[in-house]
Amino acid sequence: QVQLVESGGGLVQPGGSLRLSCAASGSIFSFKAMGWYRQAPGKQRELVAAITSGGSTNYADSVKGRFTISRDNAKNTVYLQMNSLKPEDTAVYYCNAEVRSTAWGPAHSYWGQGTQVTVSS
Repeated sequence: QVQLVESGGGLVQPGGSLRLSCAASGSIFSFKAMGWYRQAPGKQRELVAAITSGGSTNYADSVKGRFTISRDNAKNTVYLQMNSLKPEDTAVYYCNAEVRSTAWGPAHSYWGQGTQVTVSS
């Protein structure tokens, strides 16, 4: 099993910044990919940003140029730096990791518990 623990959410004014962290622990051999998703009230969960084991990144159009995903392999941690935040960024942000627990096994998807980000004046 793999556990993902998120931190860094909170209340911020429009134009402000927040940095989310997601630390993975447990039975980890390697990561296929890690990413951040968000879900606003009444809306479907959507991909915000993802980073592959090779370092390739992918962003939702709505956050390009404002958000940056990065990772620290030594700490099994992925980060989401969020700048120029807007009220429409308000949502619960979830960390996701596709993890291989053995060298020959498939990757399984794991989710964190979510952290609330509220952008409001």
